[in-house]
Amino acid sequence: MRRKIRLKAFAKVNYALDVVGVRPDGYHELRTVLQSVSLADGVTVERIGSGFELLVEPENLGIGTLEQNTAYRARSLLGELCDTELPARVTLTKNVPAGAGLGGGSSDAAAVLLGLDELFGLGLSAEELGIVGAKIGADVPFCLAGGTALAEGVGEALTNVPAPPDHRLLIAKPSRGADTGKVYRAYDAAPVPSVDSADRVLAALRSGDLAALAGALGNDLAYFTKEELPEVAELEEKLLQAGALGASMTGSGSAVYGLFRDEEAAERARGKIEASFTGVCAPVSRGVEEI
Repeated sequence: MRRKIRLKAFAKVNYALDVVGVRPDGYHELRTVLQSVSLADGVTVERIGSGFELLVEPENLGIGTLEQNTAYRARSLLGELCDTELPARVTLTKNVPAGAGLGGGSSDAAAVLLGLDELFGLGLSAEELGIVGAKIGADVPFCLAGGTALAEGVGEALTNVPAPPDHRLLIAKPSRGADTGKVYRAYDAAPVPSVDSADRVLAALRSGDLAALAGALGNDLAYFTKEELPEVAELEEKLLQAGALGASMTGSGSAVYGLFRDEEAAERARGKIEASFTGVCAPVSRGVEEI
């Protein structure tokens, strides 16, 4: 039986995010078009004698308590499901910025679930892993599958949709991150009509028209994040001025991204953007990949 597995845990962006309602339990019903991108954390999962160890590189990252970490929760919930300890050491090499809406924590959890399933020969189905993932976070089921998908409900109901035409994304994040709970509370206090971007994005994906996709991007939460973090709006405008075909915020922020036809155009624009984090990446067809 294998002792170690190394994985890439890919980030995601939301081409569209429509808030379509609020459930009685307070969770928000969404229609969101999600895309895996080549920006990725490194995740190493190793079998050990007993217990659980979590190592994070770089060491100075503020990731909260062990119990709050998605990798820890993934191992705990999987152990409960299989009624076994799953002694493991997980090493996270963080490249995806936190508080960005890029799904870094969700993709890490997805990689840990898949890594533990492989190392311990659990033989769980994609559906079983998705059920565990949904208990960790709304984006985890998507990060397990990856690619391009329409997510509905709170994010757990996934439908595969056509992959986008080839392009590059320039992601930019200001120094401040967004508080997802605070953004949704602001939305609940004064909801605005949905921009209804999901259907337009889906039509653009079906047509394979990159310009149409760029023009269809939208996010119902962007208004509220920009009220709290005006630098998000400023970065979005700078991406457009730098030549992006279209630009939008991902998730609840604070990262924004611009669409470009090729690597050269994206890298040229990157030189004009000042932000805490910038990165050029491409769409990918999976959420997790073994290295």
